[in-house]
Amino acid sequence: MTETMLVFDRLAKRRQRERAARIGGDHDFLRAAVAERLLDRLDDIRRSFPLALVQGCSADWLWPRLNGRGQIETLISCDSIAGGGLHVVGDEEFLPFAQGKFDLVIALLNLHWVNDLPGSLIQIRRALKPDGLFLGAMFGGATLNELRQAWLAAEAELEGGVSPRISPMAETLDGAALLQRAGFALPVADGERLTVTYGDAFRLMRDLRGMGETNAALGRRKAVTRRATLFRMAELYQQRFADADGRIPATFEIVTLTGWHPHESQQKPLRPGTAAYRLASALDTVEHRLGDKARPKD
Repeated sequence: MTETMLVFDRLAKRRQRERAARIGGDHDFLRAAVAERLLDRLDDIRRSFPLALVQGCSADWLWPRLNGRGQIETLISCDSIAGGGLHVVGDEEFLPFAQGKFDLVIALLNLHWVNDLPGSLIQIRRALKPDGLFLGAMFGGATLNELRQAWLAAEAELEGGVSPRISPMAETLDGAALLQRAGFALPVADGERLTVTYGDAFRLMRDLRGMGETNAALGRRKAVTRRATLFRMAELYQQRFADADGRIPATFEIVTLTGWHPHESQQKPLRPGTAAYRLASALDTVEHRLGDKARPKD
């Protein structure tokens, strides 16, 4: 594996998630909604997955949400914190599994915290059997954009500088390229934005702590946030984004990744020049060679 640029404090992230597990409560509503969307994609695939691996949650947490789907026979989870069911405590950056073990791997809102995303995807692909399926969901670049803007404005106004309050995240357009780079066949990436509304910014941040999704960037400010800056951030958030009822939106961009371990039975793209019909004929237009000046059809 090539040298990796360290962006996230993995120890801090593990501690945040352990704290979130102790807090409990109903903070997992977003993870549950994303899990449901991810699992719905299995309904379109007519095959079974005898042995499946899930990252980002415990097997006991995900199993009831399979809603009686008979495709998965055995579910093992691997997460950085302890969990229930068939569970392995391990790091997403160093998967402790043999090559070609699983029929299905699900990564649920965990990959946006790894330092080496291409490397983690390669390890997932290696853990899959030939023609095994990978389904992943992670937060994308538009996530918490409103909170990011409010923090930047408050710090610039009161402290004369800014710090990375919201962690960097991948863009949807990068997803398919990352899958292809990791060696997946038939790579697909798509994005969806979910909006959750809150009474104020403090309730949003309480939910983020409960989800284990607070900042873990190595460059984050370690000192305690000044009270004046915190309250100014909340005030600016309200002023700039509140709706007519005074509630503020929090955007979560969900990047969904789908890829298969390569297998000879899978569809292959046609070689250039072997198509039965020309695209120009289907579009009722004139075909031009590369470099020719385009002109309307007579």
